[in-house]
Amino acid sequence: MMAIRELKVCLLGDTGVGKSSIVCRFVQDHFDHNISPTIGASFMTKTVPCGNELHKFLIWDTAGQERFHSLAPMYYRGSAAAVIVYDITKQDSFHTLKKWVKELKEHGPENIVMAIAGNKCDLSDIREVPMKDAKEYAESIGAIVVETSAKNAVNIEELFQGIMIRTVCSSSLASWCWLCRRLLVSSELAAGLGHAAVPAVLGGVCLHRDSRL
Repeated sequence: MMAIRELKVCLLGDTGVGKSSIVCRFVQDHFDHNISPTIGASFMTKTVPCGNELHKFLIWDTAGQERFHSLAPMYYRGSAAAVIVYDITKQDSFHTLKKWVKELKEHGPENIVMAIAGNKCDLSDIREVPMKDAKEYAESIGAIVVETSAKNAVNIEELFQGIMIRTVCSSSLASWCWLCRRLLVSSELAAGLGHAAVPAVLGGVCLHRDSRL
């Protein structure tokens, strides 16, 4: 019987940026044009294979309305990762994202993995947030970054695969040299590797120290 590793993940961000749609696309492979705003929080799970384990995502999708902000700590407390979502067509949502990052750094779990998702990339013709800005900010805080479209199923799987890789591997990175660490946690690699790559990232070793995961 395969071992099951549970990964608690919370989604944070402004109302209307597509948090619920991202979760629904990931868990149910479904997109609802008329999805209702989340009240408080909603909970969904998805189990995916990863090497010799099963990884069960415990996903808390939090409401973006300001009146529910005070409830957020209940959901990000104890989380392995947080996905902070912004809408690439709304600059204000990117400013809100930075406020969430500040709160997580001050009050969230010490080693929480942060992933930045620029949703609605299918609307790039009315973009307000350049991808360059998001990448530079993500690099400055050590976060995964990817642009997604819940509507068109773009980079949704990759987002959660990147989270899975980072959470599984982060405890072993201390024994890796700085170059291999940088290769592993770079946003492009973290967002692009498939789930089967977890035990095989760079062969599962630091290329320069032969320190196995």
